[in-house]
Amino acid sequence: MLKQFEAWCAIGLAALLLVLAPAGLSHAQVATMKGLEYKPLTLKLDEQGQNYVRFLIWNQFWLTSQNLENPDLDLRATPSLRRSRFLVYAQLTDRFLVLAHWGLNNLSAAQLSPLGNSSDPPQLFLHDAWTELRVLDQLYLGGGLHYWRGFTRMSSASTLNFMSLDQSRPFVSWPSLGITDQFVRHMGVYAKGRVGAFDYRVAINSPMRSPIDGGADYATVPTNWRYNGMNIIDTLGNNMASYLTEGYFRFSFWDREDTKLPFAVGTYLGQKKVLTVGVGFFSHPDAMYDPTTQRHDDVLHLAADAYLDLPLLQGKAALNVYAAAMRFDFAEGYVGRWAGTGDALHLQLGWLWAPWRVMPYLVYQRGDFEGMEKPITALDLGINYFIQGHNAKLTLEYHRIQGDTREPAIATQDDALAQIRLQLHLFL
Repeated sequence: MLKQFEAWCAIGLAALLLVLAPAGLSHAQVATMKGLEYKPLTLKLDEQGQNYVRFLIWNQFWLTSQNLENPDLDLRATPSLRRSRFLVYAQLTDRFLVLAHWGLNNLSAAQLSPLGNSSDPPQLFLHDAWTELRVLDQLYLGGGLHYWRGFTRMSSASTLNFMSLDQSRPFVSWPSLGITDQFVRHMGVYAKGRVGAFDYRVAINSPMRSPIDGGADYATVPTNWRYNGMNIIDTLGNNMASYLTEGYFRFSFWDREDTKLPFAVGTYLGQKKVLTVGVGFFSHPDAMYDPTTQRHDDVLHLAADAYLDLPLLQGKAALNVYAAAMRFDFAEGYVGRWAGTGDALHLQLGWLWAPWRVMPYLVYQRGDFEGMEKPITALDLGINYFIQGHNAKLTLEYHRIQGDTREPAIATQDDALAQIRLQLHLFL
């Protein structure tokens, strides 16, 4: 039954694109939804406001049900703080920018401590810290702990304006999460820029070296390969896998998207007319290691994606569509915590009805990995209610993952995890 439902969802998505996209090309207007007005929290450093300091503060509060697939559990809701963040950046001159971003993730009542000083709960930590120099109008160079990622648009997704409730889980768009990076951030240098309708970002980074030898890669199926080659020297005593490169290249057909910061917008709520196509890569030479043969192997991921945000019906509605195809190559048969050698597909569809301030959506994800007998599928069905655009919104979502034995709830029950999730999202 579920497979039939997923098939109908895919057919419906294709049909909606065929019917609505041509109309939007000739009749698109900016969606009119009151309450989108927002004055950024900014400190001007000169009279013209060209040099300034910008502050952003946001909290995301969740109520999450237990696994609905387990009939033995009573219905209950668990509160948690999904994110609590503070970000500040300064445009010191027209050539220099500095940014810092800190906060915490995933704090629940079970993790609280009496005096707030235990080492077990999630702690405040540094998410981003980089400095940037404009070399040319088409070239900016920067370095630090950064989020200028490959290999898809969603790899640099903004958590302030997701179209859905959150990044789709499992996190195939963040395949290095917790393995080579600190919560999707790498330490390294990057280059970015724009030439006409084309923009790019590339980075050379130093991977995180985990003190947990052989375990930090989250390998989940029987295989000799481990994603810990950066911790293992070769037979001659040379350091291995000491750098990785990643990049994303995008072409925009209509409105240009802001690239001052790396955070990709989930939906513009009909305030822009955007159509982009992109390709990206993630390359980590010698990062895999087989302790039996003492052999290293390379990691290489490739992807292509497309994004559409289109005002419709004389500004009363907007269509949001995103699709990404990803190819992962770790090593033969390897499956990690978020992805494995093989392919993944990500599709999302949202429909904004501006007069009611609501946006129902669907997100579908499928992963076919060599090391797993069955594909992993994820389905999110939800609705956003925009109290004041993305600055204040409520999101209710049905979230389901099937076939992912890496999830503890799935490993001990049937083969599915299903939840109801409610989020209150506020940011200044």
